[in-house]
Amino acid sequence: MNKLLLISFLCLPFLPVSAENIFSSKGSGLQRNLQDTILEDIVKESQLIKEVVKSRSVPQKEKVQYFNQVTKYGFKNLFSNYSYNTTLPYNAQINPNAEIFVQDYMKAHGTYLQNMKGWGRPYFNLIETVLQQYGLPRELKYIAVIESNLSTGATSYMGAGGPWQFMPYTARDYGLVVNGYLDERRDYYKSTHAVARYLLALYGQMHDWLLVMAAYNGGPGRVYSAMRKSNSKNFWDLQYYLPAESRTYVKRFIATHYIMEGSGGVTTIGGDQRAMNNIYTPIYNAGRINEAQNTSDPTSSLSTKELVDVEMLPISGKYNSLVIAKNLAMDIGLFNHYNPNFDGVMSSAGNFDLRLPPDKMQLFLANKYPILNESIQALLSGASVPVNKMTLQKTKEKKGS
Repeated sequence: MNKLLLISFLCLPFLPVSAENIFSSKGSGLQRNLQDTILEDIVKESQLIKEVVKSRSVPQKEKVQYFNQVTKYGFKNLFSNYSYNTTLPYNAQINPNAEIFVQDYMKAHGTYLQNMKGWGRPYFNLIETVLQQYGLPRELKYIAVIESNLSTGATSYMGAGGPWQFMPYTARDYGLVVNGYLDERRDYYKSTHAVARYLLALYGQMHDWLLVMAAYNGGPGRVYSAMRKSNSKNFWDLQYYLPAESRTYVKRFIATHYIMEGSGGVTTIGGDQRAMNNIYTPIYNAGRINEAQNTSDPTSSLSTKELVDVEMLPISGKYNSLVIAKNLAMDIGLFNHYNPNFDGVMSSAGNFDLRLPPDKMQLFLANKYPILNESIQALLSGASVPVNKMTLQKTKEKKGS
């Protein structure tokens, strides 16, 4: 469901009284068309998800772009703006219902998770790369933390195994070999591809990542039962109709995400190492670059509106700003406005916290590896890259405004 349609649908109950005509015979056509459009989106989404699950392979680029759009609203009941914005204070975004549990969880598990930020980075990078190939939010990597502490050897008393704690029958359903000779649940790469398909299938049913977490832990049936009893699809409304284990599981995910991301997001390359020493204090952190690389705040040139809308992604490799801007059909001046001294930092440090408007970030994620390949080829050959524009266009203020 696209964003415009979602917003329009959610806003219907709040229209003025004169809008009652929507439900009259005069307005019934509009209502019917809206319902038909929503139904078409749901049918399309279900069909594409089934194709990906059945194929047991990475979806094509067009499907990835579609899933990016569909799944990006899944954290609507956790964050105020659908997803976590690394450039804003964490406690200004998170649902207040989660705060008390988060504080208690940090006291009990904060030190261990702080250490995991360092040794777990290769695992997080692998998981993130796979999730992006399916158009899924990178935050889902923390399921592996609360399931197994990233351990391939983890086995539950119920027989679940591997970093994602797949039961044997679920693992087989999603393409893994589990028998007396081979157990692919313990293969990080293969099991992460399988869990990406499984999470995508669950999202097609729940359309909310918090509910997906509950279903991942206790099964979809228990979540549907809680929905019926509470007459709600909001986790915070139905949580006490869930088994205590599933309710706590969701909050463990939230707390883990808070500890890993809320103090600087250092589980991926490019995060601020200093944040690891200040894990218990939510701080304003815009993915600051190490002082040895750049002493200025890279977000200082952004307006308040740009800070709210911008998305950040830690990247590493021989990326070139001109190649990125060309592939995103983006003014190079505008790219530099969001990412000052990009080439200088990349050449010296090898990583950067890339900042882009949401639509451009989606394009980058869908074309990440071709862009990297083209950047490397341009570096090796010394070829010049066509430049759209070299200056950032500024809008002139109207007189009297």
